[in-house]
Amino acid sequence: MTNASMTTNTAPRRARGEYAKTRERRATILDAALEVFAEGGYRSGSLREVAQRVGISEAGLLHHFPNKVALLEAVLSRRDDRSREMVPLDSDDPHAALRGVVALAAYNATVPGVVELYCTLSAEATAADHPAHAYFTRRYETTRAAFLKSFSTLGRQGRLRPGVSPERAAIVLIALWDGLQVQWLLDREIVDIADALRDCIDGLADVDWDAPGPVDDAPGSAR
Repeated sequence: MTNASMTTNTAPRRARGEYAKTRERRATILDAALEVFAEGGYRSGSLREVAQRVGISEAGLLHHFPNKVALLEAVLSRRDDRSREMVPLDSDDPHAALRGVVALAAYNATVPGVVELYCTLSAEATAADHPAHAYFTRRYETTRAAFLKSFSTLGRQGRLRPGVSPERAAIVLIALWDGLQVQWLLDREIVDIADALRDCIDGLADVDWDAPGPVDDAPGSAR
């Protein structure tokens, strides 16, 4: 075997190994960044603190994410990926999707820092020049579409309450969830978000709650 053929055979393996290490390092950075932003907020959380938690230099972090905005966008996307793993919002089964909503809300009560990050960023991002403006615009569109799909299916099944339209139900559910999270952050004793959401959904549609929920051991997220 020639040196050339040895290079050809080993280079792809080396490249795959380096790619796997890079992907793992990026995931570790994103997990650390979510912790930092959740604890102190996006504006006060620094790249240096994120890098320290991962055990790399700030320059090393910037090799993976060129700036703080890029890191924030990646953190939010990773959080959404986890939400989709936990909750089948795009499921063809509307009952499973809405059970997932309640289960996710219950889990979020165990990660108040993440909920606070979401609430703060979503409010700040109403400004068109905010780095997360486009993200939250897309996210609300996607969430409305998912809920609209679920309630539309329930409507075809004859399970919507009289006078309730799928469009109205989708908007009401999102508005209630967001509002409940803010009230809960201000006073943890005043409301149980999961129970309140279930009551709201019951007022909109006849949902089968008996099947087991999709969230058993959630890794961490917020709507």
